[in-house]
Amino acid sequence: MNDRKPPGNEDHAGKAAAAAASLAAKAAERSGNAEVESETTTQAAPSVADGGTPVEGSALSEQELEQLTADIIAALKTVQDPEIPSDIYELGLIYRVDVGDEREVEIDMTLTAPGCPVAGEMPGWVEDAVSSVPGVKSVTVKLVFDPPWDMSRMSDEARLEIGMF
Repeated sequence: MNDRKPPGNEDHAGKAAAAAASLAAKAAERSGNAEVESETTTQAAPSVADGGTPVEGSALSEQELEQLTADIIAALKTVQDPEIPSDIYELGLIYRVDVGDEREVEIDMTLTAPGCPVAGEMPGWVEDAVSSVPGVKSVTVKLVFDPPWDMSRMSDEARLEIGMF
């Protein structure tokens, strides 16, 4: 197994945990919730049993899904593309994130090109980053090439980062 990692991808777990905590702290600030005491302490979203809003077809509450999704996105943003100076989420390489009732996460992602030199490694980086999110039980990453990636999938943030504006 090749353990080569590009700069910026050395510590997905630590970066993802810090990003998730930061997002939770910002959400608490916006809602006026002073219960968040530090960047590493987050208040769990209420389950359906604890008064959370039910979501049709899911055992998780709306609040649990929103928090978990925000934390997963924060984790995905810690994974940098080794050839383009931006994270894979803003580049539009993540096509689908599905959170199951047991907090199992399935991700469909692509690469900027099928011949990408890190094609065999990047799904592992994504799995490591998302696995570090509190509450995630398992992660499956599927590499897909349909539809093919193109630059129109990039966010404005990614376009700014690489100087496309």
